[in-house]
Amino acid sequence: MSTQFSSLPLSPEMLANLKSLDYQQMTPIQAASLPALLQGKDLIAQAKTGSGKTAAFGIGLLHKLNVANYRIQALVLCPTRELADQVGKEIRRLARCQPNTKLVSLCGGKPFGPQVGSLEHGAHIVVGTPGRILKHIKKGTLLLRNVETLVLDEADRMLDMGFYDDIAAVVAETSNKRQTLLFSATYPDSIKTMSSRLQRDPLMVTVDTSHSESNIKQHFYEVEKGQRVRTMAALLTQYKPESTVVFCNTRQQCHEVMEELQQRGFEALALHGDLDQKERDQVLVMFSNKSCPILVATDVAARGLDIKELGMVINFELSRDPEVHIHRIGRTGRAGKKGAAISLFIPSEAYRINTLEEYLKQPIKVERLKNLEIDETVKLQSPMVTFCIDGGRKDKVRPGDILGALTGDGGIPGNLVGNIDIFDHIAYVAIDRTIRKKALKQLSEGKIKGRRFKVRRLISFA
Repeated sequence: MSTQFSSLPLSPEMLANLKSLDYQQMTPIQAASLPALLQGKDLIAQAKTGSGKTAAFGIGLLHKLNVANYRIQALVLCPTRELADQVGKEIRRLARCQPNTKLVSLCGGKPFGPQVGSLEHGAHIVVGTPGRILKHIKKGTLLLRNVETLVLDEADRMLDMGFYDDIAAVVAETSNKRQTLLFSATYPDSIKTMSSRLQRDPLMVTVDTSHSESNIKQHFYEVEKGQRVRTMAALLTQYKPESTVVFCNTRQQCHEVMEELQQRGFEALALHGDLDQKERDQVLVMFSNKSCPILVATDVAARGLDIKELGMVINFELSRDPEVHIHRIGRTGRAGKKGAAISLFIPSEAYRINTLEEYLKQPIKVERLKNLEIDETVKLQSPMVTFCIDGGRKDKVRPGDILGALTGDGGIPGNLVGNIDIFDHIAYVAIDRTIRKKALKQLSEGKIKGRRFKVRRLISFA
């Protein structure tokens, strides 16, 4: 099987663009799926997070796109707004070689009116969440009868989140002649059932569903009941990871673990379904820009989380589903980086270890942490702090304007300014902790694009 993009029947412009984006050769999921995908076949693809699946279906849907026809020809359904945003950005990068390609993002948590305006101007590709897509269909603002390619991304999580009826209602609006691509990290019976109802003779592709021990070092610790948080705190001070995601099985557990960590002096934030969109945005921004070293999350809430260098994953409680376990730990050790995955369980949960051993077809070494002492001298302090600016995209504020306000009049070195995230009416900028007071003074008293905006610091722990 060739791994060269040049072996595929792609346009010279697409091949040149892939080269400019530093896509040197196909990942396993791309090599296994793209030949059939480009032939128009339906596909079920199972692959871990970070495997290159977005580029696979992105290249496929762009290959058959007719830019001269201003009708929606491709629809990508995603479980969360964050994932939809990532997918949209990736497809736009891939579409640079096809001038005038228009992609519209339709997600909940965003104003409805501007989305209607974008659709009225015509679109080729729509990426969005099932609920918002269905709302546009019911309002008559979205027509899908010309859709030639339908993609269900992270289909297993969409089913977990209860989107099946919405998905079925959306799919019913598309042509029966469409190509349907189903991407999933896991392959439960619910996915098989969905495929049988939506697809025609799909090709099944499974790659990279486990992780190399050379990239991810796994540790399994048996702990006494009531000692999970203390054990985790001791391990955090021992390993000193720069960024950690702690996975919990329930929202309630997620919130309790965050509070216990904060009480022990750790900077931690929680990500779960009870947060509103603004709160969720802030948590994701602070974790991704290194303003908070520990994120406590449920599996569903963590979908759409794209952290390129995640040092550690901790399973506060083992998942009952081995495939979910594999998906969780796959968030560390990416792109050739080393990562660590720690799993905690009490004696009554030992059967989950047995289930995982059967799934992996290999024995698991269980360790006991004899020393539960927490090294009080170790402070997992984030290197950055986040400032929130009450002005965003709709106020014509751009990342360059904020950077200029800090490095120009403010005299702050550019290398001490981190990520800048712009939303419709708000912006976030990460600043090196050592110059936080100077930066706050400059942003509060100075001007951005000749205007003054309210600025405040976001705190990552109580």
